[in-house]
Amino acid sequence: MVAIAAIVVVILVIAVAGAFFLMKGGAPSTTTTTSPATTTTVPKTTTTTTTTTTTTTPSAQGKTIVIGVTDKVTDLDPSNAYDFFTWEILYNTMEGLVKYKPGTLEIVPGLAQNWTVSQDGMTWTFKLRPNLTFSDGTPLTANDVVRSINRVMTIQGDPSWLVTSFVKSVEAPDNLTVIFHLKIPCSYFLSLLVTPPYFPVNPNYPNDKYVSDALWGGAGPYKIAKFVRDQELDLVPNPYYYGGAPNNSGVVIRFYKDASTMRMALLSGEIDIAWRTLLPSDILALSKQSGVTVIDVPSTFIRYLVLNVNLTPTNNLLVRQAIAASINRTEIISTALMGAGTPLYSLIPTSMSAYVPVFKTYYGDGNITYAKQLLSQAGYSTTNKLQLTLWYTPTHYGDTEASVATIIKQELEATGMVTVNLQSAEWGQYVQNARSSQMSAYLMGWYPDYLDPDDYTTPFLHTGDNKWLGNQYSNPQADKLMEQAQVTVDQATRNNLYAQVQNILAHDVPIVPLFEGKLYIVASNSISGIVPSPTMILMYSSITKTK
Repeated sequence: MVAIAAIVVVILVIAVAGAFFLMKGGAPSTTTTTSPATTTTVPKTTTTTTTTTTTTTPSAQGKTIVIGVTDKVTDLDPSNAYDFFTWEILYNTMEGLVKYKPGTLEIVPGLAQNWTVSQDGMTWTFKLRPNLTFSDGTPLTANDVVRSINRVMTIQGDPSWLVTSFVKSVEAPDNLTVIFHLKIPCSYFLSLLVTPPYFPVNPNYPNDKYVSDALWGGAGPYKIAKFVRDQELDLVPNPYYYGGAPNNSGVVIRFYKDASTMRMALLSGEIDIAWRTLLPSDILALSKQSGVTVIDVPSTFIRYLVLNVNLTPTNNLLVRQAIAASINRTEIISTALMGAGTPLYSLIPTSMSAYVPVFKTYYGDGNITYAKQLLSQAGYSTTNKLQLTLWYTPTHYGDTEASVATIIKQELEATGMVTVNLQSAEWGQYVQNARSSQMSAYLMGWYPDYLDPDDYTTPFLHTGDNKWLGNQYSNPQADKLMEQAQVTVDQATRNNLYAQVQNILAHDVPIVPLFEGKLYIVASNSISGIVPSPTMILMYSSITKTK
């Protein structure tokens, strides 16, 4: 989906802002089973909200943890929340039928203790844990799950397509059983089910509209005790959570206007943890600072170079392959990004089991000798140079984007057979240029909707579903493989199918993967128990403060 607003300070330290998930660097992703949601008609409220009730908390260990962010909360309602930080709050105050094992992309039981899938893949049946309750003590049954799913479908908020594009209907034959009837078989349904639109919400949430400042929550490890918009959000342990008490007595989130102010708050002891988002220069300085620890967080945000297969000169396969061979990812990361990135040799992130570093195998990194050979085969030379216009957008991906483009220009021109003309456009015009296929080479980025290889292949490579990207690429063989992977449940078989897709990608080069973004957490040395996760969501319950 389109990023409506961006508070982006660097390319790869992920910044989140506005009312939408900053998932894609381009237009909406549409797969054979998905479509963007319609705009909600319910007005968003901006009232200040504070604690409503006081309840007994479990015997939590440790002290209160104070976390600083430059992010903002949008809607404390999973029917309309669609940004990373708000989802983080929902992951800590609610829970779905399944969840991620901490620090991994492995999906494990959550509110459901087990599930079965019909032979045709169209029906998924989940059995809830007995005696579940919401954070206010209200019993949670299968009917609450069904009501919450139907509520998302009715409200049609920003993230509703994650439900409506896949789920035909949902029912509760008894208090402990939830049955999903899908529109088509979906092998990655669990990756959808782990997202907040599928979370059961407290019965106080109305059925027909979202509530931006709702404190009712769900059935997660914490409950919201206080919320002052853009100032502070306080969490206390949920006394009814089936998973036991957290390792702290609560969490206070403080919101800062910029990275510099947040960094000073960390150094002064005002906060224990500086989370999203610090500047690369801040990270570099803090890594040398005593009393704090810089923690790398794996990321599934990717950056890539799009090549139009129908526009001159990138309509020539040899030219596209030469561009791929010329790119030196390590140089881009070390020079433009101060080391804050990881080389990426496929569209699928390195943290996924389906990842195959095909571009490394095919082209190496900064392989100028091979690039010259390919350019020569394409008819270019030092006296007949390839003329290429490389586009970038100067602010949407952060202040370092011009540097990234400049380094790529230098790498291509290092062949002595290419002249690169840099052009830029602000995000709105940039998206229009891409959609209308006006650019032959242009930089883009992608944040996932759901964590599955499908979300990193189908929207980019499947004929028709990649229309938003504007590079006019189509490969019937790749289409068939992706369609087969969508309905294949066995992970090893799926990985094999995606390996074939990635090899086609590396040969055809409609896109050149560049790097994965990096996130950083900087914490006081009194803090322990932080578990970095490739989901890019920080779970608070494991965190402990010793002094």
